[in-house]
Amino acid sequence: MARVKILILLLFAEFVCACSQLEPFVDRRREAGKTGNELYVGASKKDAPVVCYNGFKTDFSTVQKMADDECIKYDTGTAASLDEEEKFSCRILTPTKAKFQCVR
Repeated sequence: MARVKILILLLFAEFVCACSQLEPFVDRRREAGKTGNELYVGASKKDAPVVCYNGFKTDFSTVQKMADDECIKYDTGTAASLDEEEKFSCRILTPTKAKFQCVR
């Protein structure tokens, strides 16, 4: 009986932690030990941000704002224009990948 309670507790903890993984993010990661053009890995570039998100939890205006902010942050444009969306090409809990281009 104690094992069942522990299993239920672990499953509940995993569920709570998984909920935090639903937040949208820009697909840009730093590569340790690299410099220059090789510094970042991931689909996102300075002039072409890529945002991974879950369509059930996040509305598209939030994704658009994240992409706009990336364009402004790197001074590659004043807004982001959506190029395409790919379903099931990011992480399991954030399956949609929105690809943008920075425009002036």
